[in-house]
Amino acid sequence: MRVFETASEEQTIALGEEIARELPARAVVLLVGELGAGKTTLAKGIVKGLGATSPEDVTSPTFTLIHEYGGRVYHIDLYRIEEPRGLRTLGLDELLDREAVLLVEWGERFPGLWPPDRLEIHIETIGDLRRITLR
Repeated sequence: MRVFETASEEQTIALGEEIARELPARAVVLLVGELGAGKTTLAKGIVKGLGATSPEDVTSPTFTLIHEYGGRVYHIDLYRIEEPRGLRTLGLDELLDREAVLLVEWGERFPGLWPPDRLEIHIETIGDLRRITLR
């Protein structure tokens, strides 16, 4: 377990870039935190660090559910999915079989879906800071 603190959007993106350098080509990363905690901001840095696209091109997939970047990074948001059966139409099984990085917001709602070797990143807001814990 590693813990970081960031004090701005720029620092959170930079931390995401650092995290990206340590990720294997095939990884599941759960981004865990309340609404507005900074999950998408951290995803911007990870996507940039993986060389898939610039942070400006990364947006929350709340309504589309999945965004694809560079053919090897998938940003998934399960906030609107209420039951496991709602996941069937997303094709997550196929994505899990690819050599790709899956960044999953709200994935903790479906813990049995993810491989045991996943990376969980917990983001907490503490005043003006973000405490980011890697597990």
